[in-house]
Amino acid sequence: MSTPPTPTGSPATGPGTSARTGRGRPPRLDRARTIETALVLLGEGGLDALTMRRLADAMGVQAGALYRYFATKEDLLTAMAERMTADACAPARAGAGADWSARLPDLARSLRLALLAHRDGARVFAGTHSTGPNTLGFADAGIGTLRDAGFDGPAAVRALMAVVNFTVGHTLEEQAALHPDGPGPADPERLRDAVTAGDYPHLTATLPTLTGSDFAAHFEFGLKVLVAGLRTLR
Repeated sequence: MSTPPTPTGSPATGPGTSARTGRGRPPRLDRARTIETALVLLGEGGLDALTMRRLADAMGVQAGALYRYFATKEDLLTAMAERMTADACAPARAGAGADWSARLPDLARSLRLALLAHRDGARVFAGTHSTGPNTLGFADAGIGTLRDAGFDGPAAVRALMAVVNFTVGHTLEEQAALHPDGPGPADPERLRDAVTAGDYPHLTATLPTLTGSDFAAHFEFGLKVLVAGLRTLR
């Protein structure tokens, strides 16, 4: 899977609208433009609304034409995940001389931001197994960071998996809590009422944190715990 180039024109004008060229003829269907259009539709309606038929309508083609590039919707999601993580390994390249305990969290932060940049980005990414240069570059940078720090090969792989799984899981919860078209952001008052109505002294004492929405602080705390744990394995 190759990194899609930047499209030269608008990838789509919206759901159900055919993107056409000067004389009313549909533009040539290509993989890069299809991925960019899918990301536009993702932003407009979320993952549940993204279907191959809706994507085909936005591209101005028959649905069957998409299968030239993507045999299944899962193939499309994998390509979208690959595209979303285009800049995720930049911090490792930029901070090659930094200590591993700074470089590894920077990788995790860049992945979180890449996923947050797209509606339902973590849902798209979760469960995909891209072998494209963005995904492999991110993994290579992470494992290289850990091996340079003295972790052996198996430990480096498992450490990176732990960091990635934490990052994706955290971002899934973060995006779900703030989903614009669901039942609404998580209601702190509902949790507060449930806690105070019962005998939960420890939850009552920590309600400001429990009902807060500082997801960045939660994320940073988790990263510190992971790095501290990894230090004991070196």
